[in-house]
Amino acid sequence: MLLEGSCHCGRVAFTVRSAEPVPFMRCYCSICRKTAGSGGFAINLGAQAATLKLLRGKRHLRIYRARMPQEAERASGELADHDDDGTPISSGRRHFCGRCGSALWLWDPRWPELIHPHAGAIDTPLPVPPAHLHIMLGSKPDWVAVEGRPDDAHFESYPDCSLAEWHARRGLTSPD
Repeated sequence: MLLEGSCHCGRVAFTVRSAEPVPFMRCYCSICRKTAGSGGFAINLGAQAATLKLLRGKRHLRIYRARMPQEAERASGELADHDDDGTPISSGRRHFCGRCGSALWLWDPRWPELIHPHAGAIDTPLPVPPAHLHIMLGSKPDWVAVEGRPDDAHFESYPDCSLAEWHARRGLTSPD
């Protein structure tokens, strides 16, 4: 499925192809929550990095690499670099618009073939998920209520399946 996305101010626009376009996974980790999820979670999609086409706004793109306390680094298994003060930083590159601050996509060199656009940046109508996966609930702040359906899956940390596996198990993989 061809996804068209943009930032809030319209300076950055992009397209990307996704075989897994259903916005089902809600991540409550502090990085997602603070960079892209004011409701207490963020939703990332899966797409093929090679298909990313920046239509406009390259000069407005910025990248954030999250600071990771050492316990978070160990829990995530990320191979982190270190900031000037020695703090580990995530290998993931979170792309955003430097003008309006909209979170656009995540790319991580550990999985160079993948890109994870934020569902909130996608302008193309997305399929309604039949269920939600709630992940990283161990990082959820007390004020966030986990809402969803009774049969939604819940994980304190990472889920038991990938975005691709979740779509395939449900026959929701897009043919293009």
